[in-house]
Amino acid sequence: MASTVRAPAILLLAVFSLATAASSLSICNMSTDDLAECRPAVSGPSPSEPSAACCSVLEKADLPCLCSYRSSPLLPSFGIDPNLALQLPRKCSLSPPTDC
Repeated sequence: MASTVRAPAILLLAVFSLATAASSLSICNMSTDDLAECRPAVSGPSPSEPSAACCSVLEKADLPCLCSYRSSPLLPSFGIDPNLALQLPRKCSLSPPTDC
């Protein structure tokens, strides 16, 4: 009986641990929360202009690192238009990487 109670508790702990790890994922000096700030400007048929919060996050990002994802098939699978993403530095008045 005790083992049948322990199994769901262990499973719940494992799921919570995975969810916590996924929410703290960082790519090119940007957390998943940071990436979410720019999502409206890089997705959908009618993207918005990047917000001040998006541009602030982008200032701290490793732009050459982000540029390395420009041809990644992962971006479209997450609803991100790579062409719109490449426009963000200019729209935020930042200097884009020269080799991007």
